[in-house]
Amino acid sequence: MRVLLIAGGWSSEREVSLSGGRIIQAALERLGHEVRWYDPVHDLSGLVALAREADFAFLNLHGSPGEDGLVQAVLDRVGCPYQGSGPAGSFLALHKAAAKELLAVAGVPTPRWAFLPRDPGAAWNWPHAWPVFVKPNTGGSSLGMGRAADPVTLRTLLEGLWAAGAEALVEEACAGVELTCGVLGNIGEEAPLPVILIKPNRGEFFDYASKYEQGGADELCPAPIPDSVRDLVQRLALTAHGVLGCEGYSRADFIWDGAEGVTLLEVNTLPGMTATSLVPRAARVAGLEFEALIARLMELGLARSRRLHGEKVQSC
Repeated sequence: MRVLLIAGGWSSEREVSLSGGRIIQAALERLGHEVRWYDPVHDLSGLVALAREADFAFLNLHGSPGEDGLVQAVLDRVGCPYQGSGPAGSFLALHKAAAKELLAVAGVPTPRWAFLPRDPGAAWNWPHAWPVFVKPNTGGSSLGMGRAADPVTLRTLLEGLWAAGAEALVEEACAGVELTCGVLGNIGEEAPLPVILIKPNRGEFFDYASKYEQGGADELCPAPIPDSVRDLVQRLALTAHGVLGCEGYSRADFIWDGAEGVTLLEVNTLPGMTATSLVPRAARVAGLEFEALIARLMELGLARSRRLHGEKVQSC
């Protein structure tokens, strides 16, 4: 197949996107596909023409554009199949505050939060327990995230995000261990991947360095946790996947309190695909090596395109 590999872009996660893109390209070529690279580093010029020439688009964009659903919307309009969620599911998962509203209504536990797209004024105070995490509302890879244990530090972190033009989300910090669970499949056939337990080897939390530097964290899969906790995490990951309208794959991140309490932090619709990424690691434990995972994601993307558009697309 002629595959348009879309990676790079202009978000703060550009380098992570490019790193994963190179690994995906090698896997696609080993699978026998003809790969054409497209990097929307400055704008989206040329995307429509390239998508019309391709049999499939494989996205490895993080942040905006990519996880916000913009590129997916363009691809849908020109009838080019791609892996992962459509525009609506992508945007809802990326917009942390909107996702938390939907998840809360569905009974999925999330940390208490405040959405602050702009300065609410000096009279505003965080009404819940300290410490808190401050993060860009539509960011990822833990970039721009900070921890505050007092109002002065909180204000400093918020002003930094607002100065950068970002919407801010404040979340109550949950004590415990981070767990993550991938989901693989389209509507009606979703299945959870093995749960991973994450132990950062540096810093206070699973930050950018812990995620992407060699040795930054120990990632144990299958997670050494009670079966009841594993089952709960997998069930909540499936619920979140469905509530947000995700397809193909997603990855849900949790905090486990060490007993029976699990809290969902966020859902990623374009999970990292580098050599150290979590979804490929869990898929490998489930019996899918990296190339088989890439092929499966393409199959799911083609099936979604046939369902939505009734197009006759080539099988991979």
